[in-house]
Amino acid sequence: MKCPFCGQEKDRVVDSRPSQDGRSVRRRRECESCGKRFTTYEYIEDVPLIVIKNDGRREPFDRQKLQRGIELACKKRPISSKKIVSLVEEIEEELQNLSKTEITSKEIGEAVMKRLKDLDEVAYVRFASVYHKFKDINEFMNELKNLLG
Repeated sequence: MKCPFCGQEKDRVVDSRPSQDGRSVRRRRECESCGKRFTTYEYIEDVPLIVIKNDGRREPFDRQKLQRGIELACKKRPISSKKIVSLVEEIEEELQNLSKTEITSKEIGEAVMKRLKDLDEVAYVRFASVYHKFKDINEFMNELKNLLG
């Protein structure tokens, strides 16, 4: 590790602590050359996910796109932004744990719907109407009957 003060590469670790979420380690280091201390962080490098769209196109997984879709479904519902962020983190973690580098948009949609169904039925129906691309009121009503039945 290069010292940010003098540029030398000899240092020693003075203190190491895991972060609260357990996904990184904070290290206090001391340069053996100039004696100054600095902090470094180590993070787990996630394997980038590729999303296979319905038409066969492939694109990188976009956490912000997922969050916007969930926010839109939850608009004007009693769901905090903190809960939405937590939901996005859960889904992203689930996808990373599948140990696959490619995932279908269908798998992502199903993961969202599973959680929204438990969180808020109105948000679930809103998301389902876009996800399933309901063509008419009958398809919409069938989804409502499934939800109620």
